[in-house]
Amino acid sequence: MAPDRRAEARDPFRIRPPFVKCCQTSTGYGDFFSPEQARREARRYQRKGLGAASRWVVDVVRERGIEGKSVLEPGGGIGAIELELLKAGAAHSTVVELSPGYEEVAAQLAREAGVTGRMERHVGDFAADGTEPADVVVLHHVVCCYPDYEVLLGAAAEKAQHMLVFTYPPRNVVSRALLGIVNLWLRIRGTEFRTFAHPPQKMVDVVRRAGFEPYARRRGGIWRGIAFARSSQPSGRA
Repeated sequence: MAPDRRAEARDPFRIRPPFVKCCQTSTGYGDFFSPEQARREARRYQRKGLGAASRWVVDVVRERGIEGKSVLEPGGGIGAIELELLKAGAAHSTVVELSPGYEEVAAQLAREAGVTGRMERHVGDFAADGTEPADVVVLHHVVCCYPDYEVLLGAAAEKAQHMLVFTYPPRNVVSRALLGIVNLWLRIRGTEFRTFAHPPQKMVDVVRRAGFEPYARRRGGIWRGIAFARSSQPSGRA
């Protein structure tokens, strides 16, 4: 029996066939970001709310105005940031997540918050996906999971109409040593997923070339962050 495409179109939490990406393999991302991980994150969010870095992301987006705007979050996990932005007045949000392990928990949280009709979720590779542009694009805990930061941030900048915010681990001796230990542990476990500490200034340069300028930075803590606002059209764009 052929699938009901109309029913699929009505389902905001539909799962698309996964796209191929440079760091997605048959094992790895889905194994690491599993349903068990999703449940742990949901319990923490329900008990304590957003963590400090996630709260910073929400605050810098709200600072520029979120009322009536659309938000796109690649690698949004359980959707906690999207839930907070919708509560703050965003009109619609879309999460594109590589791992299907988050979907059940994310759907339950959206139902509990009463925002199911305003939140859409896809499973797939954002950098290869045909996701529609949005006013705001957020990448939280994402660039460290993607080996090609230029492809990822370039795609994010192309989709962002007004704002782009991303967080990243600092690139220093301590952080690179810690990520090396994590990657060794992942290798021992037999998973192909890896983490990365990309050069911060080069990441900034990718976004600036797309016509954005920084307006806020998070300089301390485990997670650093930069918020950009569009200042012009990128070079070569009509």
